[in-house]
Formats: sequence, structure tokens, C-alpha cells
Amino acid sequence: MIKDQSVRDSLISLEKELIESILEESVLETFQKNTIVIREGQYLKYLPVIIKGMVNVYSQFDGKELLLYYIKPKQSCIISFTAALYNLPSKIFAKTEEETKILLLPTKKVADWTAKYPRFNQLFFDLYHQRYLDLLETINQLVFKTLDQRILSYLIERSKLMDTDVVEIRHRQIANDLGTAREVVSRVIKKLEKEKKVEQTSGGIKILARSD
Repeated sequence: MIKDQSVRDSLISLEKELIESILEESVLETFQKNTIVIREGQYLKYLPVIIKGMVNVYSQFDGKELLLYYIKPKQSCIISFTAALYNLPSKIFAKTEEETKILLLPTKKVADWTAKYPRFNQLFFDLYHQRYLDLLETINQLVFKTLDQRILSYLIERSKLMDTDVVEIRHRQIANDLGTAREVVSRVIKKLEKEKKVEQTSGGIKILARSD
């Protein structure tokens, strides 16, 4: 049985009987930064719940990656939940943003827990709602915003997630996450810098503007 108190704290909203079952049946693992934890096309044996750290969820279109959303502590991947519940191959891939502690719920138990425990159901209904809003925002960014606006919004969001004004990130990663080219990102960052919205420093990209 998992003894880590942080895991028990993360599950505190669930039924006591369910918490004990999860601690008995699940596996707790720590993944290093930039580790692929879910592969596209993979049949999932475990459903991830983030205990500490963060995971980025991506989809691929025409060989390009597109960042869909972030999974933060006490959250799981709703697309993976659906794949696990119906025994379907994963449509996304997920990678750690930093060293991340993940609780791995066995998919063979997920259907039972979903049927038996109302709060477990509610957890994933809430995640469905949040991811729906996230995906709507992604579509809004792609359709209605310029690349300048998308990159600035992306940097502001990351600064909020990391609770810092200086985002430590390479131009190539921004390009990969937004499905564009590194050279294009570099040009846009320079433009944003001239507009006094960001500043490139030795530690990363400092956010000067909080809205676009």
C-alpha cells in the first residue's frame, strides 16, 4: 500500500473506502523532466493523477505538435480517462514539464470505481468541464488571434502556472507547443520586446504585459 501522505491529501475529497482502495491498488512513481508518460496510440494500463509537478498534453497534426492543456496537481487527463474506460488507443501524448510525481491508477479498476463511487464520477465530470473550456480557448486562439497574441498569451499562462514573472523556456519549445517554426517565434519575441510586452533576460523571458 502507498504510504505517501501527499497522495492521501490529494485524494481527500473522495470516499474513505475509495481512498483506501486506490492506495492499495495503485502505483506511485516520480518522472524526470521531459519524460513521455503517455504515448499516442498506446493502450493504457494506468490512468495518471498528478500529485506534484505538471504534465503537458499534446496532439499531433500533420507532423506538428499542438499543446492542448496542462495537467496540474490533483488533476488527471480526461482524454486518457475515456481511452482507459473504453479500452481505446490514446489519441494524445503527454510529457512532464518538470520532475513530476504521478499516481498511476490501474485502468482495470477505474470502471469499477466509476460505477461504485459518486465522488470519483464527479471528479472526472469536473475535469471534463475544465478541459472543454481549455479546448474552446485553444480553438479561439487558433482561429481568432494573431500569432503575436497567441505567443504572449502562452507566456502569460506559463508564468501564472509557474508563479514567476520570468519564464525559463527556449524558443523551440514555444514553437513546438504552438505548432509553428522556431524562426517565426524568435521574430515574434523580438517584436514583443520592442513593444515592451516582454524582455529577454539571461534567466528566460520576463513578462512585462499581463494582457493582450
